[in-house]
Amino acid sequence: MNLKEQVTQYKPYNAQEVVDQKEILYYLTTFDNLLTRENEQAHFTASAWVVNKKRTKVLMAYHNIYQSWSWVGGHTDGDADLLHVAFKETQEETGLKNLTAISNAIYSIEILEVPAHIKKDKPIAKHLHLNLTYLIEADEDELTSIKPDENSGVEWMELDEAVKACSEAEMKVVYEKLNQKLKQYKKD
Repeated sequence: MNLKEQVTQYKPYNAQEVVDQKEILYYLTTFDNLLTRENEQAHFTASAWVVNKKRTKVLMAYHNIYQSWSWVGGHTDGDADLLHVAFKETQEETGLKNLTAISNAIYSIEILEVPAHIKKDKPIAKHLHLNLTYLIEADEDELTSIKPDENSGVEWMELDEAVKACSEAEMKVVYEKLNQKLKQYKKD
């Protein structure tokens, strides 16, 4: 199934996802360069909401650019398999090797506004991330590591603690949504 089909078949969780899904589909039918940063206005990213086996904790990384605790993920860099991107980014940013997709389906969609910033001494203009999130499970006892050029901490946090640890108001809303959706996947 191609990316457009995946986004089309996704069942939005809330009103914001209805709007974001419609906008992402618009971008997919209008632009052909959304899988690379070549499109400087908007491009795809994949994120992972990494939970422990009991679904009581989430793995967060302290993001150096945004100076905030956040989920893991990144740019697709031409890869149309966004679940693969979510796995790759999780492994790179946390050091975890043993990951399992709770589902191969998209867990969440969101359009994220990225403010202008400096990365590797290069100015980056404000732009949009057309983000697909995947729900991934990992063993909280597996050794983690940081990726110094991107983060300076990796920690398992209780679900509510992860939201509180985030210092970006707009991302707190996303993380609260992800935690709410997780109730559908809770283990006793």
